[in-house]
Amino acid sequence: MFKLIILLMLVGVIGSLFSGLFFLYRDQGTGDRTVKALTLRISLSIALFVLLMLGYRFGLITG
Repeated sequence: MFKLIILLMLVGVIGSLFSGLFFLYRDQGTGDRTVKALTLRISLSIALFVLLMLGYRFGLITG
């Protein structure tokens, strides 16, 4: 279950990165959709990092 959550978050990060690229190309840098997509990517990346650290701390991930 933990691996599935990590995998889904990684897919979300990559999807948000490509949607930001798409909106940057489509809007020619004038819209705010690029900023929202990249903000979502940063938020997901931070949440993923925290989740991985907590998983390691509680023994869900063995080093």
